[in-house]
Amino acid sequence: MASDASAPPSRLKRGILTTLKGLLYAGLIGLIAIAVAVVVAMNSLPTYDELVRRNDLGQTIRVHAADGSVLVAMGPSFGEWLPSNEIPKIMKDALISVEDRRFRSHLGVDPLGLVRAVGSGLINSRRVSATSTITQQLARNIFLSNNRSYARKGREMILALALERKFSKDQILELYLNRVYFGGGAFGIDAASRKFFGHSARTLSLSEAAIIAGLVKAPSNYAPSADPEAGKARAATVIRLMAENGAITQAEAAAAQPADVKIAPTPKQNSVRYFTDWVLPQLDTLISVNNQPIEVWTTLDPNMQRLADQVINANSPAGAQGALVALDRDGAVRAMVGGKDYVNSIYNRATQANRQPGSSFKLFVYLAALEAGYKPDQLVSADPININGWSPRNNGHAVSGMISLRQAFAQSINTVSARLGQEVGFRTVADMAQRLGITSKLVTHPSITLGSSEVRLIDMTRAYAAVAAKGVAVVPYGIKRVTTPKGELLYQAQPPDNRALFTPWIAAEMTDLMQTAVLTGTGRAAQIGRPVAGKTGTTTLNKDGWFLGFSSGLTTGVWMGRDDNKVVPGLQGGTAPARAFHDFMIKAVANRPVENFDVQVKAPDWQEPDQDAWSQLPDNGQAPGAGQFVDPDGNALPEDRQPAPPVRMRPPPPSDEDRAYQSMLDRATGRDDLPPPPPPRRRPRPLPPPDAMEPRTFAPQP
Repeated sequence: MASDASAPPSRLKRGILTTLKGLLYAGLIGLIAIAVAVVVAMNSLPTYDELVRRNDLGQTIRVHAADGSVLVAMGPSFGEWLPSNEIPKIMKDALISVEDRRFRSHLGVDPLGLVRAVGSGLINSRRVSATSTITQQLARNIFLSNNRSYARKGREMILALALERKFSKDQILELYLNRVYFGGGAFGIDAASRKFFGHSARTLSLSEAAIIAGLVKAPSNYAPSADPEAGKARAATVIRLMAENGAITQAEAAAAQPADVKIAPTPKQNSVRYFTDWVLPQLDTLISVNNQPIEVWTTLDPNMQRLADQVINANSPAGAQGALVALDRDGAVRAMVGGKDYVNSIYNRATQANRQPGSSFKLFVYLAALEAGYKPDQLVSADPININGWSPRNNGHAVSGMISLRQAFAQSINTVSARLGQEVGFRTVADMAQRLGITSKLVTHPSITLGSSEVRLIDMTRAYAAVAAKGVAVVPYGIKRVTTPKGELLYQAQPPDNRALFTPWIAAEMTDLMQTAVLTGTGRAAQIGRPVAGKTGTTTLNKDGWFLGFSSGLTTGVWMGRDDNKVVPGLQGGTAPARAFHDFMIKAVANRPVENFDVQVKAPDWQEPDQDAWSQLPDNGQAPGAGQFVDPDGNALPEDRQPAPPVRMRPPPPSDEDRAYQSMLDRATGRDDLPPPPPPRRRPRPLPPPDAMEPRTFAPQP
């Protein structure tokens, strides 16, 4: 019996056919959906010119020194955009060989690579491997995140197919090579070439191109700035792949020597960062917030900055930190060092640390006294004093009796400072400090006269600069202007408003006292061979040492001490800080004209500049004593060799214009409503003639 050819197919066959038809329909629907998605994505893509101009990788900030040199570049680094015809062929071949060897033939997605990626994802619990074409990587870099999932991978594929439909292969490669991240903050091959090799990407050699191409896999691991050897080893792999793919010959591969490529040195994170960390946050208040690259032009003098770094490291005691601020006459910050090593500690002790200033705070005590009517030659009592149970001592030497205001300041006599504070009022002293720019909290205990309240170095330097400016306020600033890379002005610093804090003749008298402190007092180590005015400061148990002073229009403050506030043996304001001031200023003002002060103080002709005219006893930086003149060996001079007092130029008496100016200043500061200051408790007494003076010697206190 013949078989029935028309018998219905078995259920198995029907099931297989149905499944195949379902898969076919699903595939067709999927292809249609992908095509629709690609068309939609293609229509939503930016134009090529828009992608070239797009800046969505963060703001680039370049900070320039006063001479125009670049101090530091912050944020992503972008080089010049290179058109496809200016990108070296060797660079294109290197990238294609290591990242996507079938780049010229696929449609944006490499099917073989996709199969490997999906298989790896199934094995690794939905973790999709990083296998992607150059077009897929470009899509991810521009439009997507680095999240590894099937959903992100699907979007990446759609965008890659859309990019291939909208742009040519050369355009895609151009976008990629100008936008991809190559490590070290560099985006694009030109930025990478300039950062790692110091030249444009237009002149890349085979070995250099191989190093850059090898960075795409892991920029942090292979960047020459992070690990030069790893980067060069990776380049050898790239060169081998280029030879295998026919991009170069075996002879060219053998001749290439990535190990011999010279890597441009990476600028060290030096003390300049203390300054840039202080100045850059100020941009938020100076310009509108946006994402465009900006150029910040600052006041910092690179030579002074290097010098400041050197003197702080050379003079700071072992285990102690140091800080320095240098202000020009208009408040421009010329140097700022916040510590001995920025890499080990980014804490800026020049602008952030609050420390006790010791006797350097006496500036405000004596300014208040001068404003109340005291004169530099006026005699005051150095006898012990008790103020509500508080009795300061004169460290180092026993001092008593009457002493001139000038000598008391020069030798930092504590009892005189306390007595002056009591006379003018401790609140008046605090007011004077705040008037000159001290921003920290001040406690009006009598000990404020000896510097018990904590202050910042930059504020103290600002206060001393006001004296140098003859009573005019000095506001520290670091930014001169801000521009776009094309030169469009976004901000310009305005000239200072010359706000008066006290009268010029008060400034002249204070300068008189400060010059004496350097010439014959506790600050002798700060002499630099031209007129200098300044003051030392040392705190209890030598925990802090200060020196602040000015010369030739430059005011510099130096602080030294430990961050944990422990004792620093031998640290005194007149030692390491004064020496650091000397070492910095003698070079910093070397090319500036010598400027004499309104009141000049000259040492006797027989005395060397670095010798003490008042006492042969060593300076302790706080409060040495006083005595008759001595010779260089420390022996008391006979009467016939006692020098005449130095001639001092006094400011002229105030004119009607000066009185009007003082009246205006009193009204502006609210002092016109205050009662007049009390007269000194002891009337000045004239000095006896030289033949009536008997030799006086001083012994250290037990």
